[in-house]
Amino acid sequence: MKRKPLGNSGPLVFPMGLGCMGMSTSYGKPDDQESMATIHLALDIGINLLDTADSYGPYTNEELVGKAIRGRRDEVVLATKFGILRTADALYRGVNGKPAYVRSACEASLRRLGVETIDLLYLHRLDPETPIEETIAAMAELVREGKVRYLGLSEVGPATLRRAYAVHPITALQSEYSLWTRDPEHEVLSACRELGVGFVAFSPLGRGFLSGQIKRFEDFEESDYRRLLPRFQGENFKNNLELVKQIEQMAIRKGCKPGQLALAWLMTRGDDIVPIFGTKKRVYLKENLGAMDIHLTEEDLRLIDEVIPPDAVAGARYPKSVMKLINR
Repeated sequence: MKRKPLGNSGPLVFPMGLGCMGMSTSYGKPDDQESMATIHLALDIGINLLDTADSYGPYTNEELVGKAIRGRRDEVVLATKFGILRTADALYRGVNGKPAYVRSACEASLRRLGVETIDLLYLHRLDPETPIEETIAAMAELVREGKVRYLGLSEVGPATLRRAYAVHPITALQSEYSLWTRDPEHEVLSACRELGVGFVAFSPLGRGFLSGQIKRFEDFEESDYRRLLPRFQGENFKNNLELVKQIEQMAIRKGCKPGQLALAWLMTRGDDIVPIFGTKKRVYLKENLGAMDIHLTEEDLRLIDEVIPPDAVAGARYPKSVMKLINR
């Protein structure tokens, strides 16, 4: 499969990437052996964009990814993120984008990953106490030193993106985007295209909801982060299940899985969009890749918009305290 540049001048990447967060946190009990096998299979297939963050675990996901790519570093576009602070038991304790922290966080990630250079370093969330210009200037210094190749931002609004870009070119902006979350269509995608910034779409399957495999809230393990998300609770959950049933019916008519249909839809939204699906199992990695063989006609796209209009999903993406941190 032909690779494409991430943004106007970023690295060449496979049309889809692998999000590694769920291998270590948020979605049930980790299985490091299967997760590493999944990463190895992804590399064998040609998927080269691997996405992690220091807050996943915290720290353990970077260590896992670093171990998995040992001996295969030249096959990987390695992306990680900093800025979200967590305690050892993963409790949130704030955001830090201060210049001194930028450097210490990067050096710690380099050690955990076992690499000399991070290909793509994202600011995970905007620090409201630190001007974005100061954070980006510190990140740009890491580029000049050869510790980082490209810079990215996650979950910021268009004004912040433009301010950041004025300090140093931004290669990618990462935010949630799927049939489940179409927020970037309002302003963020147009700002990315204006500046030549690639868009990396995380949770392209709506945290698993669009796979059609989620049927009951009670099936989530106690440690599953989705128990805390409004879209997975009460009446919101019931309403959203009805939407997914419509996608399931369309998928049956197309001869594919609902998750494949959702990924195929996202890949029609622009060649500058790179979805990073999150899976820790080889079977789902193979299934998700099947989306690349699905052709959606104009009529298919019209019907999808009919059954799941942009604002149809019930409930916010995150609890109120977390929603304050996104699209700033």
